[in-house]
Amino acid sequence: MSFQMTGYTYDHAVSAASKSGGAAAAKDDQTALGSLPEWNLADLYPSAESSELKADLERANELAIAFEQRWKANLADEAGKPAGGDFATSIREFEALEELIGKIVSFAGLVYAGDTSDPKRAKLYGDIQQKMTDASTHLIFYSLELNRIDDAVIEKAMEDNPAIAHYRPWLVDLRKDRPYQLEDKLEQLFHEKSITGRGAWNRLFDETMTALRFKVNGEELPLEPTLNLLQDADGDLRKAASEALAKTFKENLRTFTLITNTLAKDKEISDRWRGFEDIADSRHLANRVEREVVDALAEAVQAAYPRLSHRYYALKAKWLGLEYLNNWDRNAPLPETPQAVISWTDARETVLSAYNGFAPEMADIARAFFDRNWIDAPTRPGKSPGAFAHPTVPSVHPYVLLNYMGKPRDVMTLAHELGHGVHQVLAAAQGALMASTPLTLAETASVFGEMLTFRSLLEKTRDKRERKAMLAQKAEDMINTVVRQIAFYQFERRVHTERAAGELTSDRIGEIWLDVQKESLGPAVRFGSGYETFWTYIPHFIHSPFYVYAYAFGDCLVNSLYAVYQNADAGFQQKYFDMLKAGGTKHHSELLAPFGLDATDPAFWQKGLSVIEGIIDELEAMGVA
Repeated sequence: MSFQMTGYTYDHAVSAASKSGGAAAAKDDQTALGSLPEWNLADLYPSAESSELKADLERANELAIAFEQRWKANLADEAGKPAGGDFATSIREFEALEELIGKIVSFAGLVYAGDTSDPKRAKLYGDIQQKMTDASTHLIFYSLELNRIDDAVIEKAMEDNPAIAHYRPWLVDLRKDRPYQLEDKLEQLFHEKSITGRGAWNRLFDETMTALRFKVNGEELPLEPTLNLLQDADGDLRKAASEALAKTFKENLRTFTLITNTLAKDKEISDRWRGFEDIADSRHLANRVEREVVDALAEAVQAAYPRLSHRYYALKAKWLGLEYLNNWDRNAPLPETPQAVISWTDARETVLSAYNGFAPEMADIARAFFDRNWIDAPTRPGKSPGAFAHPTVPSVHPYVLLNYMGKPRDVMTLAHELGHGVHQVLAAAQGALMASTPLTLAETASVFGEMLTFRSLLEKTRDKRERKAMLAQKAEDMINTVVRQIAFYQFERRVHTERAAGELTSDRIGEIWLDVQKESLGPAVRFGSGYETFWTYIPHFIHSPFYVYAYAFGDCLVNSLYAVYQNADAGFQQKYFDMLKAGGTKHHSELLAPFGLDATDPAFWQKGLSVIEGIIDELEAMGVA
């Protein structure tokens, strides 16, 4: 069992820059932020030592064993009985076990994310992962055996029994995995060895990255604040941060290279045994999206590099009075960008107001995250960097992790993660087996939440210079979401392709990294010595290979969706909520059809990219001043 969350890659939307100046400046910023909430995990379990958690750990194992004893080798006979016999009971029991195990694993994962450097938390996480993997081993037979039942038998059972028909989306979806399933003993082996295999390497990456320190102007910082300095107004500080990142990454390059090589080989072995043809096909299957659709997206974005990132960064160099941008200048704020710290109270009201302007119901759901302490906002030593929304289980509610530092991009990050949270709350009614949404569609609500917040702020802006700063920041966020993520996807494709022929050296991975950076960012960006190591800190390469294209998918989809909203008659909001409430019960084609959108149409991606191009057009028209 693994702890899954939906959130940002670091380069997608890094929390905004902290002020330089040492402890005094940091203290001033903290005061300006106001009181930041820390999440209350008691809705899952009172504590790691609670009797409730201990009892559920024992109950999960006992129920899993009993489930296997009752249903193994009996499913086909049961489903073939009139009205499917007790087949519906087996599904409900399986769902309840998934819910129980998911609740336990979610609690352990969230506790661990709060401080991955704490040995006690790490032990709790590791022990619970082990126990729940052992328990869920008794459930492996279920989906395998279910998928061996003849289609006609399953179909008749659904037709004759509404209780079985309720699970039709899940049953139909599950059977898409049939061509790639192995025989039971092999599936059990893969499952049990995940703890000492992929899971162990993921944990090594997390704990190594959390422990790293970067020396900037005499001060040692963890990863998140150091990355934040790349958005500081002081160019010398940005350069110092970039050099500090490169120095520490280089010192740990052997470890990250070993992790990358091992996990790429691990994936190749799994893909080969399961019969996947392309290195990303397993991700496409998990996302329930066709390879041709992703290829069309990637090709459209790559063809647009000159019109988007190349052109934008050339403009930005002129705005900053530079001949070209160094890699540490890429996310530098424009002189027009407000530097004041945005308090948590103001951030909350900004996002809730934008959500309320779209639909009061959306704001009401988001407000619960603030009122009931479902958000962990402060930066802390050892805390997981970046941001994520974790849905936990339908019977509880999602939790959001941020590293809030009071800059405009932090507000957008808050809007993004609350979009995930709203989506997860609305989809929870589908139950543990059908609430989960493929990553491509999971990013829709989050990016839509960002867009609502951005448009709300932009409409209130009257100052031309401030409008320029806001548009530029949005253009950069979109480039990071679309161009950068497709470049990351191409980087992964090249690394995994070459790894199939043998191990890659650190230098070779760095060469591939620089190649895709130069292609995607264009001639206006120059890369300093050490930038070839910056691939090391992207966690999605480790945790979820090929996840990254989901961001580009979601952004382009939302651009098209927002255009429909702007021109729509009454009723758009209801269609939107219906889409979110569907969870994982519908294919992307079904969900987009009510809006007149079709992701299989090549023109669809052009519509989304044209929105970014339009923002850059407006910025270009504003000139250098």
